[in-house]
Amino acid sequence: MSRAKSTDPPDSPRRPDSPEALLAYLGRGADRAARVTHVEHLPARDARHAPWPADLSPEVVRALADAGIGRPWEHQADAVARALRGESVVVATGTASGKSVCYLAPVLHSLVAPPAGPPAEPSRTDPAGPARRGPRRPAAGGGGTGPVGPSPLRPATALYLAPTKALAADQRRAVRDLAAPLGQAVRPAVYDGDSPPEEREWARAHANLLLTNPDMLHRSLLPGHRRWSGFWRALRHVVVDECHVYRGVFGSHVAQVLRRLRRICAHYGAEPVFLAASATVADPAASVGRLIGLPVTAVTEDASPRGRMVFALWEPPLTREREGGGERGAPVRRTAVAETADLLGDLVGRGVRTVAFVRSRRGAELISLIARERLEGGPGASPNGAGGSGPAGRVASYRGGYLPEERRELEVALRSGRLLGLAATNALELGVDVAGLDAVLIAGYPGTRASLWQQAGRAGRRGTDALAVLIARDDPLDTYLVHHPEALLRRPVEATVLDPGNPHVLSPHLCAAAAELPLGPAEEEPFGPVAGELLPRLEARSLLRRRGNRWYWTRRERPAAMVDIRGTGGEPVRVVEADTGRLLGTVDAAAADRTVHPGAVHLHRGATFVVRELDLEDGVALVEEANPPWTTTAREVTDISVLETERSVPAGTDARLCFGSVRVTHRVVSCLRRRLVTGEVLGETRLDLPPRTLTTRAVWWTMTEDATEAAGVEPAALPGALHAAEHAAIGMLPLFATCDRWDIGGVSTALHGDTLLPTVFVHDGHPGGAGFAERAFHTARSWLTATREAIAACECADGCPSCVHSPKCGNGNEPLDKHGALLLLSRLWHGHAP
Repeated sequence: MSRAKSTDPPDSPRRPDSPEALLAYLGRGADRAARVTHVEHLPARDARHAPWPADLSPEVVRALADAGIGRPWEHQADAVARALRGESVVVATGTASGKSVCYLAPVLHSLVAPPAGPPAEPSRTDPAGPARRGPRRPAAGGGGTGPVGPSPLRPATALYLAPTKALAADQRRAVRDLAAPLGQAVRPAVYDGDSPPEEREWARAHANLLLTNPDMLHRSLLPGHRRWSGFWRALRHVVVDECHVYRGVFGSHVAQVLRRLRRICAHYGAEPVFLAASATVADPAASVGRLIGLPVTAVTEDASPRGRMVFALWEPPLTREREGGGERGAPVRRTAVAETADLLGDLVGRGVRTVAFVRSRRGAELISLIARERLEGGPGASPNGAGGSGPAGRVASYRGGYLPEERRELEVALRSGRLLGLAATNALELGVDVAGLDAVLIAGYPGTRASLWQQAGRAGRRGTDALAVLIARDDPLDTYLVHHPEALLRRPVEATVLDPGNPHVLSPHLCAAAAELPLGPAEEEPFGPVAGELLPRLEARSLLRRRGNRWYWTRRERPAAMVDIRGTGGEPVRVVEADTGRLLGTVDAAAADRTVHPGAVHLHRGATFVVRELDLEDGVALVEEANPPWTTTAREVTDISVLETERSVPAGTDARLCFGSVRVTHRVVSCLRRRLVTGEVLGETRLDLPPRTLTTRAVWWTMTEDATEAAGVEPAALPGALHAAEHAAIGMLPLFATCDRWDIGGVSTALHGDTLLPTVFVHDGHPGGAGFAERAFHTARSWLTATREAIAACECADGCPSCVHSPKCGNGNEPLDKHGALLLLSRLWHGHAP
C-alpha cells in the first residue's frame, strides 16, 4: 500500500472540531491510519459581491433581503441580469453556491409583474408553432423593466423541473419561504406521482409556479396539454434543476421531452426562457444546449465563499485469511459498505452530522443497519427511522422505493436536526437542502468526478470547514483512484454525454408528439434532421398515418405510456409482506430479477426480509421477515451477437478494434449468499427466470491466434486472460466516458461465433446505445493503456477484486488470469502509432 500523502503544510492547526481532528479521530487504532492513502487540503475562498440588476423588481429585491440575500454574489447577479434580458442561462458552479437564487429571482420577477397586452393566440397554420428564434433582446433604445417574452393571457407562469420528487418538494418549501412577503402573487404547487387528486386540481386551477419532474411532464402534462392551455399560454420561464443528471439515454429522453414542451408552448404562442442549474461540468453551455435544443449562455465563475475542506482517500484493509478465502482463494478486502458503516457510527457517536452516500438502495440499508448495531453495541437495533433517544436512533437510511409518507418523514427529521447520520443514495446529492453537515462519507467512486464533488460539497454548505472521505470499493477503478489521486483530484470534470438524435429515443417521442399535435412537414425544429427520416418509417410500421402533409397518431393506446424515459423496464414491482399484505415499497422492473428473486435478502428501513415468491407478470414480490447472517447477489450469464460492424481499425499486430450494433441476452441463473462484512461467498442457489434481451452499441477488440501466441498466452489460459481484461476495462471506462460500470456490460470469449476470433466486448447497457461505447472506441488507446497500468500496479499474485475481479460478474469471476490479461493488453498497439 502506498504511503498516505498530504497537500497540507506540516504545521497545520488542529482544532478539536476541525476536519483534521475528525480525520485523526477516524484514523485512531493500530491499523486504521494506514488505510488513508492520500489527504487533500482545499483552501477556503472569500465571497465576491455585486449589486442586483437595476431592472429586478423592487418587491423581489425586498423579499430576497428579508431572506438574508441583500448582497448577491457576482455569479448570481450576472445570471439574473442575463435571464431578465431573455437569455437562456445555465449556472454551473459548485455545491452551496446559491444556484437556486439565480433562477428564483427572475421567476419571481415575472410572477409579480402585472400582465400587459392582448393574449397570444395559438398558431392556426402550423401546430408546430413558429420557428425557433434566438434569445430575446431588448428593443433598440429599450432597457425597461417590463416582462420578457410574449404577452400573456394572465399573469405569468413558470415551470420547475427536478430529477427527483424529493428535490421538487424541497424547492416548494424554499419558494414558500422566500416568496412569503409577496403574498398571493406567487402560488407554488408540486405536481408529481405522489400528489393526491385534490392537490392536482388546485394546481391546475390556481398555481402559477408548477414544480414537477420530466416523468410527469412526459406522461401527463404534455399529453393533457389542453387542460393546461392557460398555463402554457402564460409560460415565461422553464427551470431545469440539477441538469447534469440528464446524461446518457435518460438525458436523451429528457432532451426530447423538452423539445415536445417547446413545441406545445409555441402552439399556445409562448416562448419561455430556460434557466438551468448544474454541477460543475465540462462545457456546460454546449451540454445544456444539446439538452434543451436552444443557444445557452453559461455562468461558471463561482463567487460564493467556501470553508476549508479536508478530502481523504481511504482503502479498506484485507481481512484476516480464513479457510477458502474469497473466490479462487483470493484475499478478501473488507467491503466499502462495512467500512463506511463503521466510520458513520464513529462520527455519529461523536455528535458529527454526517451523510454517507452509496450508489445502491441495498447499500444504503446495510450502512444504516450496521452503523446502528455498532452504536448499540451489537445486533438488535430498533427499526430504522427518525426516532430514538440514543445515537443509534439518530441514524437512518434514505433511498428510492420508499412510500411517500416515509420519504417526507425522513426529510423533516433531517432538516430539523433529529437525525445525525444518514446513509443515502444520490437522492440527497441532488440539491435537497441539508444545512449544517460536518462530514460526508462516499462509499465507492460515484462514477463521475462531477458527482464526487457534488456529494463532497454537501458538507460545509454554510461556509464552514468540512471533512469528505472517499472509501474505495474492491474494484479496479476505486483501487486505481485511491492510489492515483491526481487522476481523481487534478483532472477536470467530465462532459455530459447525451444523444437526442438516437433513433431509438427519438422515434417514440415523435409518436407522442403526433398524439399531442399532428406533426407538420418542418419538424426539424425542434426535433432535429433525423426526424424527417424517421417519420416515413413510423408510417410504414403503422404507428403514424399521413394525411396531406401531416402525420397523426392513430392508435388507441397513449404513446407516452409506451416510453420509459428512465429505462426502468416498465411499472415498478411491488414488494409486499406475505403474512400481512402490507406494501413495503417498490423496485424497478428491470432490476427485479436481480434484487427480489426467490431467496433474495431484502432490506427495508432496518428490517430484513427474504423473498418467498416473485410474480413478474403481476409485478409483485412476496417477502417474509427473517434475519439471515448473509446478503445475496444475483449471478447472470450473458450472450452477445454482432448485428452490424460500423467501424473497424487496426489495434496493433494482428488485432483490431471495432464499433457497432449488438444484441445482448441476459439471464439470472443463480444467487450467491455472501457474508455481510467481507463479501465472502457462503453458498449458491440455482434460479429459473426468463431472459432479458437488449439491442445496443458496443466496442470490441479481436486478436488472432498469432497475436495471442506472440503475447505469450497459452490456449488453455486464453479464456481467463480475455475475461480478466474485460473486467478491468469495464472498471476503468468511467474515467474516459460519463458512465459508471453499472451502465455498461461486457462479454469475452476465446472464439466468438460472429468474429471467429478471441474477442472482448464492452457494450452500453441501454436500448439503442448511450454514447459510452462510442466514446470508448475514440479513446481506446488511453483507456486500455490505463487498464493495463491498473492491473500491473496491483500487488496481488493471481487477481483480486482490486484489479480483475468484478462485483457484477455473471460467472462468479471464473475463469480469470491476471497475468494473461496483462500480456494481451500489452500486445494491443504494440509498436504502432495511436
